[in-house]
Amino acid sequence: MLHPDPFRDIDRLAAQLLGTSPGSARAPLAMPMDLYRSGDHYVLHADLPGVDPDSVDVSVDGGILTVTAQRSERTEHDVQWLSSERFTGAYMRRLSLGADIDADHIAATYQNGVLTVTLPVAARAKPRRIEISHGAREETKVIEPSDASEQHTTT
Repeated sequence: MLHPDPFRDIDRLAAQLLGTSPGSARAPLAMPMDLYRSGDHYVLHADLPGVDPDSVDVSVDGGILTVTAQRSERTEHDVQWLSSERFTGAYMRRLSLGADIDADHIAATYQNGVLTVTLPVAARAKPRRIEISHGAREETKVIEPSDASEQHTTT
């Protein structure tokens, strides 16, 4: 006697939604990416092979970086497919940006199927040195390491 498995239908539905069931290889599963810090900026590399550069969109809204892209279906007609495993459809990744990112100066390039997004560190988040003055007057000078000509003096 077979016992009904109440979770089998849920597992099957989850596999279809996540693209892990047989026959679902045409839905994109992920946008593989690397993220690292180099000096005063972060760099994100996302693999988007076969994606039309005009379909790639990078946006920032409310501290969230969103990357979307679309890989169109093949348009060959009158062919007999022997295998069709390449993903088609929409890709999307969202990353929460910290307060140390200068969102106004984010830049992106797309070359050879790789999207590169450069996220500069905001000036307020860069290390700075505070000098302590000596003498009767209480004076503090803040020197920004990125541009020594901008010294701020407060009393």
